[in-house]
Amino acid sequence: MKASALSLALATTILAGCVTTVDPYSGEEKVSNTTVGTTVGAVAGSLIGVAIGDNKESAAIGGVVGSAIGAGIGYNMDQQEAILRQKLQNSGVKVVRQHDGSIKLIMPSNITFANNESQVNPGFVNTLDAIAEVLKQNDNTRIQVVGHTDSVGNADYNQGLSVRRAAAVATEMRVLGVAANRIVSLGMGENQPLADNKYANGRALNRRVELFIVPAA
Repeated sequence: MKASALSLALATTILAGCVTTVDPYSGEEKVSNTTVGTTVGAVAGSLIGVAIGDNKESAAIGGVVGSAIGAGIGYNMDQQEAILRQKLQNSGVKVVRQHDGSIKLIMPSNITFANNESQVNPGFVNTLDAIAEVLKQNDNTRIQVVGHTDSVGNADYNQGLSVRRAAAVATEMRVLGVAANRIVSLGMGENQPLADNKYANGRALNRRVELFIVPAA
């Protein structure tokens, strides 16, 4: 209980000084990844400190060290997000900051693949190359590529198509120089729609590949 209370106090203190940023594209105000990383690092660090030293001083030291590590990770993610937003303007790829501090890139299938195909459009390779350049300069992250479809047609076929499309993007990233051991891919088929499949615009939103950039553990 003492460890939890002290961790909460540390997190509360840090959150009181949260730094917010305004997304220049959406106008949305949000807490920076640096702040998120600092807070998470402080809590984790204080818990580790208590486990090791079993006293308040150890918790405080652990919290300070954790804050420093978390802040560095968060700052790095903030910088990657800013560069990706700049490079991907007008590309059709949407950059989304996640609540956990990771970065999600949403790639609509209409710009990534031909209809019902799983080979990356040649015209989209330059966009993937721009993403790969950022990833290669920040090798302290992992990448998860996830394919999605709409609900039209056979569910098993859609599942397979989503797997093949995610794998195609992952393969292209490896060809462009991103280390293979940083990348995993999977398909979700029609199981995670963003919009109602009853309507054409909803189905268009659901046909996509998402690329998640997360700090390496």
